[in-house]
Amino acid sequence: MIMEEARFHGRGGQGAVTAAEILAVAAGLQDKHSQAFPFFGVERRGAPVMSFCRIDSKPVRIHQQVYEPGYIIILDASLINANITKGLKQGGKAIVNTKKTKEELASQLGLAPANVFVVDATGIALKNLGRPIVNTAMLGAFSKVTGIVELDSVKKAVQQRFPAKLAETNVKAVEDCFNQVK
Repeated sequence: MIMEEARFHGRGGQGAVTAAEILAVAAGLQDKHSQAFPFFGVERRGAPVMSFCRIDSKPVRIHQQVYEPGYIIILDASLINANITKGLKQGGKAIVNTKKTKEELASQLGLAPANVFVVDATGIALKNLGRPIVNTAMLGAFSKVTGIVELDSVKKAVQQRFPAKLAETNVKAVEDCFNQVK
């Protein structure tokens, strides 16, 4: 396995850091090596935040930001700007929480429609959690699009992270995003 790198874009309070951490745990459940870490300063709730996750079959020894990710996961489409795909590898994929079509977003992101995946994670989170927190839901979409981590591993990692009732609703959101990503 070649090292896979993902960059999460969200706003403070949306769970971008937690999403990267859960993804790393899910990879570990499949005997893969991983690391997850945030990039932010003194931001407050609502300010743009990035987090990163690396997954490999051998120990991950790099300790720096992910500058050339194979995947970007955008938790909040209002963050989309000309720089959001900066460094995305050739053929890299964007997974976006939005109600827009992949064709609409492809031109906005400067990517081919085949490399853009969309899901209404906010709607799914509201239905399952009663709150617009999409971090865990988007991991379901990541699992489906990439195949790097299995859906069952993501669900187990979510169950390890949260108390039983909260885990149950988050697992349902993960499953819904897995099934609805386009």
